[in-house]
Amino acid sequence: MKTPAPAPKLVMCATLWSMIGWPTPRREWSIMQKLRAIAAAGFDGAVAYITPEIRDGAERLGLRLMSGFDAHDLPETVERLRDQRDLGVHYINIQLLNHDTPPAQAAQMAVKLIRASRKLGLGVHIETHRDTATETPEKFDEIARLYRRATGELMPVTWDHSHFAVSKHMLPPDYAARLLAWPELIQHSQMFHLRPFNSQHCQIPVTDRRGALTPEFRDYLAFTEDLFALWLAGPRPGGELWVCPELGMSHGYHVSTEPHAWPDAVRCRTELLGSWRRALRRV
Repeated sequence: MKTPAPAPKLVMCATLWSMIGWPTPRREWSIMQKLRAIAAAGFDGAVAYITPEIRDGAERLGLRLMSGFDAHDLPETVERLRDQRDLGVHYINIQLLNHDTPPAQAAQMAVKLIRASRKLGLGVHIETHRDTATETPEKFDEIARLYRRATGELMPVTWDHSHFAVSKHMLPPDYAARLLAWPELIQHSQMFHLRPFNSQHCQIPVTDRRGALTPEFRDYLAFTEDLFALWLAGPRPGGELWVCPELGMSHGYHVSTEPHAWPDAVRCRTELLGSWRRALRRV
């Protein structure tokens, strides 16, 4: 009689980007206060460009680490990867080159970067992200195709569907049909950046002033259940899916009239766990 395979695990990480200016801009928490809040909220880990201070605090609290940064120069990127590895990181998200980088050049860089990262023992993924070589579905599709042609493998991808949704102004009935159009690539990923979006905004509020879920977030939540169900129907690499409620406070993502991102990130965690459980029942 075969032993049942262990249940897949959702590793939920909070980004320190959600805590800029919290609880007030003049009294923003220290790194250690932020890490304690992440642990207290029930997150499994923290997301940032990891420093010795973050590493030491996370170790004391039993938090796992996820990293990420922009990549423009291969030697510099490999050096940064080595630095993050030495600080205890395995999964690293890469924002690849620039918005005007030709797909062939971007694919060539991705091939070299992933090969170098594997020699370092790292799980590097290329993010679908605005202002990078992967900023639209068409550019991403070509880069992924060229990567597979060069390596015979699927490109490891950090999925942030918000950028594709906004670039195409997708409406909720189309989310799953148009954003889950790469089933193999999604199923072979181990990193999702789950930024709540709608057709016009890359980041929408999770809650309203009364603390109720916004209608826009409810639409997004239905999509996350479909996304999780798709991943769970695949090979489930490593038995773990690392996700981040990607709610930030800078670069134009946060609108001044919206609630602060940190309480929304905590609520988003709870709701995403519900989506995960519903997807497990479906699969």
